[in-house]
Amino acid sequence: MDVVWMLPLLLLFPLLMWTSSTFLFYFKKFFYVAWMMLLALLGIPVCLLKSGGRDVENMRVIRAMVRHVKYFFGLRIEVSGWEHLQTVGPYVIISNHQSSLDVLGMMEILPDRCTTIAKKELVYAGTVGLICWLSGIVFINRKKTSDAKSVMADAAKTMLDQQIRLWVFPEGTRNQNGDLLPFKKGAFHLAVQAQVPIVPVVFSSYNSFYLRKEKQFNSGTIKLKILPKIETKGMTSEDVSSLSDLSHSLMRTAFLEISDSVPQSNGPLKH
Repeated sequence: MDVVWMLPLLLLFPLLMWTSSTFLFYFKKFFYVAWMMLLALLGIPVCLLKSGGRDVENMRVIRAMVRHVKYFFGLRIEVSGWEHLQTVGPYVIISNHQSSLDVLGMMEILPDRCTTIAKKELVYAGTVGLICWLSGIVFINRKKTSDAKSVMADAAKTMLDQQIRLWVFPEGTRNQNGDLLPFKKGAFHLAVQAQVPIVPVVFSSYNSFYLRKEKQFNSGTIKLKILPKIETKGMTSEDVSSLSDLSHSLMRTAFLEISDSVPQSNGPLKH
């Protein structure tokens, strides 16, 4: 008798998967988070055995473990401009930021000895937070500008001392409005202080397959375009604003070029 009562529930799940885009959206989101937490749980002991603690080399573990995740969601990742990542020594990667799915594209192209700067809240995200800490991710408090500046200054010194690369999202928050938000200056102060190049990376719009407000999450293609590096040697803090504006302009042009179904606005968002 128990089996008879369970049968409708077993049939309801595939029915909702086929007929409700909202149910499918939440199911995929839940699966994405749960799978990432499970991968982190498996990866933590590997990181500890490999490096003995907090070390940027542990990003190799995350990169290897995450690369298959795109297949679960029917996502393809197309990359152009690989040659621009073949830069020797430290540099700062900047990219636009649309959702947690950016991690999939990031791990597709993440160079060796590269970690990222992330919001402080991430460190409390269970197993994911712990493996992020073990991988040398730099956490900043976005609400305290003075703290963020101090962290960036320390990060610049670490980049040079340990010969690492840092990935920064200069928009400062997730954005899926079909354009780029104005850039915060932290990444550019970081690059200028360390006198290292900036390598812009542009993710195409996710609007053709992932719409958070409309609760849609389908299969699709993420295009990544790696732009030529921008040198900062000889620049000072006075050049940060123009460096930010130049980077924003180059990335916005590339974003509109590689994105499908993105409305063309009349001009760039004002800073």
